[in-house]
Amino acid sequence: MRAQRIIITVLALLLLIVVANGFYTISETEQAVITQFGRPVGEPITDAGLHWKTPFIQDAHMFDKRILSWDGDPNQIPTKDKRYIWVDVTARWRIVDPLVFLQSVRNESGAQGKLDDIVDAATRDYVSSNVLLELVRNSNRPFSVVDVELGLDSTAAIEQIELGRGEITQQILADAQPSMTQFGIELVDVMIKRINYVEDVRKKVYERMISERKRIAERYRSEGQGQMAEIDGKRERELQRIQSEAYRTAQQIRGQADAEATRTYAEAYNLDPDFYEFLKTLDTYRSTIDENTSLILSTKADYFKYFKGTR
Repeated sequence: MRAQRIIITVLALLLLIVVANGFYTISETEQAVITQFGRPVGEPITDAGLHWKTPFIQDAHMFDKRILSWDGDPNQIPTKDKRYIWVDVTARWRIVDPLVFLQSVRNESGAQGKLDDIVDAATRDYVSSNVLLELVRNSNRPFSVVDVELGLDSTAAIEQIELGRGEITQQILADAQPSMTQFGIELVDVMIKRINYVEDVRKKVYERMISERKRIAERYRSEGQGQMAEIDGKRERELQRIQSEAYRTAQQIRGQADAEATRTYAEAYNLDPDFYEFLKTLDTYRSTIDENTSLILSTKADYFKYFKGTR
């Protein structure tokens, strides 16, 4: 009985191992190809769920059904107008025929290598056959930033764009797509992530930009100093005009006041000439004689007539 139990247990374990090796699960994002002794068997399986294969004889190779990304290494490429630039390209792809994919590139690493060769080659061809402006701009719309000093004027004549960056990337995609189908891959999209000058050229461009901006700044400073001198001149002239008008107005007011005072004095003198003469004489005493003043005059002088008594 004990031997029977051991045999049954061993058989159950073997059956469990066989069953576990025979069943496999495919998720919604996966597809599978069954191989027997390394050779594909049947059609690719794309339905999600639990599936069966011959245990230990057949193997299930899983592949992603989703759109995958590819990022190439930046390449140094000369443009048609002899500008040496770094071009960084990315692409999106997916496995549409897992059986062909397995037979040709085996796995995603192999697919990445094929994308490196095909997309980079197509990119190099189209970059080298177009000028830099075609790779940078998408249309002939006016520049949003107007900078007359640097030649970026929305009204200025610029080189016309025939293709543009978007059209060039579409041509790269169209050129690379047929080559990828033989590997069971659909190339969904190609985009240029970044374009930049090579290091030596970039330094020269930056130096030229800095020099140009310094020249523009100096011109603005010179123009500002000229405008400052002009404003100061206008201010001085305006100040002199205001002071002159103020002086003329003050003299007019002073003359009018003197005339009014003279008229008032004359009226007062005509009312009582003796009293007016007496007040003016007292004002003269007050303004000419103090404790430090010494006068030598005749006693008969009119200056002392009010000291002698009134008439």
